[in-house]
Amino acid sequence: MNSIFRSMKQAAILLTIFHLVSVVVIAQTPSPPLVINKYSKLTSYPELSSYVELLGRKSGLMKTEIIGHSVQGRNLYAMKFSLSGFGKDTTKIKVLIFAQQHGNEQSGKEGALLLALELLRPVNRYLFNKIDLALIPQVNPDGSEVNQRRNANGMDLNRNHLILTEPETIALHQLFDRYLFEVTMDVHEYSPFGEEWKKYGYRKNTDLNIGTTTNLNVAESIRKLSDDDYLPFIFSYLHARNFSSFTYSPGGPPEIDYIRHSTFDINDGRQSFGIQGTFSFIQEGMNGKDDSIDNLQHRAEGQMAGMRGLLEYTYSNKGKIRTLISGERKKLLSADPGQKISVQSQHIANGQFLTIPLYSYYSHNDTLVTVKDYRPVVKSIYDVRKPSGYLIPKDNKDLVEWAERLSLEQIPLKKYPGEHFVQYRITSVDSADFEGDRVADPQLASDILKELPPDHGFIFIPTAQLKGILVVLALEPKSMLGLETYHRYAGLLKKGSPFPVLRVEK
Repeated sequence: MNSIFRSMKQAAILLTIFHLVSVVVIAQTPSPPLVINKYSKLTSYPELSSYVELLGRKSGLMKTEIIGHSVQGRNLYAMKFSLSGFGKDTTKIKVLIFAQQHGNEQSGKEGALLLALELLRPVNRYLFNKIDLALIPQVNPDGSEVNQRRNANGMDLNRNHLILTEPETIALHQLFDRYLFEVTMDVHEYSPFGEEWKKYGYRKNTDLNIGTTTNLNVAESIRKLSDDDYLPFIFSYLHARNFSSFTYSPGGPPEIDYIRHSTFDINDGRQSFGIQGTFSFIQEGMNGKDDSIDNLQHRAEGQMAGMRGLLEYTYSNKGKIRTLISGERKKLLSADPGQKISVQSQHIANGQFLTIPLYSYYSHNDTLVTVKDYRPVVKSIYDVRKPSGYLIPKDNKDLVEWAERLSLEQIPLKKYPGEHFVQYRITSVDSADFEGDRVADPQLASDILKELPPDHGFIFIPTAQLKGILVVLALEPKSMLGLETYHRYAGLLKKGSPFPVLRVEK
């Protein structure tokens, strides 16, 4: 009995020592550069690098990993928080938060660095009893250094998640593929200061806008949990911390242009992961007026609060989220040909009005405005049936390299009884409206082939994989979200020619 008491006493002493060491480590860890600079200067890339590497060395909770490099060779850092070795404990839920895809949206980066120090405080260690977190404070360091939206190749990274031509988005998706995070958040800023809004007399004025997945092919159960449970939680959480928030609602000004709930495209940081059965969000903080340091402390702290709120929700609802995501991903991995996939959609009204919080240029006060041209519903206008897979010709270098960049599963094609191949033919190419832009809308005929052309080699990409719906949306010629909507793949649609990708059907 005495030996038991001695062991318990020794364990208590060790625990106390561990706690004291943790407190000392945190006390010795400097504040983020933004705080040291008294919120008067943006954190530079050298400052960010030094800080995240320092935290990684000092903390037993967080390790810093370089996941890739930017166009100009700058490191892309992931700060990996775990009590048990990142990704090793299969009972934990894995969360990925990434910021500053757009280089001129600075508060997400600053908020992420504030969050990193906050999470290292002993009082917050409980979160990592259930969570492994990868925090990427800066996806676009090249753009950040010159305060421009695009990366050094002139590419908008948040429009690059389907074709993955840029090293920054490739690194991000390779990290996702390695760990298959169940929860993700893409952190941005929005600017309410445009001339059209000024002419209207009002502008948006909420600290944070939160957006959920809106593509119809994201599992309805995931969209329902996001809209009905997470949004009320995060709005209440932020309100309690004196930050205003609203559902992400681009468009407008009201009655000049319609208001919707973001895009249903899958080439951004939220939907590209959401379409893979992920509990995925976008967070948009309000940009500064005139320059990037305007109101910077409040903006950065608001971004931090939103990210922290996601972690709190995930911690409290770990079991529910994991069960939901596991079930939906099993469906994606199963061979389920025949499922309806929406490849063309539109935003429509449902008779409701939207009351939106705005700032009045007349009274210089916050006010509420009712939006009549409000289109909250995404409706499918063209569906296809999910095939068993697609055949990509081996001599089409662009398509083969695309499949490799996305790490799509490729398997040998076996002929099964009743299996056949569908060859589309492009009879004409029209256009369709996609959220104010025009995209190609081909008219098709099709031929059923019992055998493949003998002079062609093909790569078979099955749809029974986590990225299976993404594959359908990318390779169907009538898809609004397909590869042919990008300049480098526009040659896939040639009037009077066969579409080079074949459907494999049973």
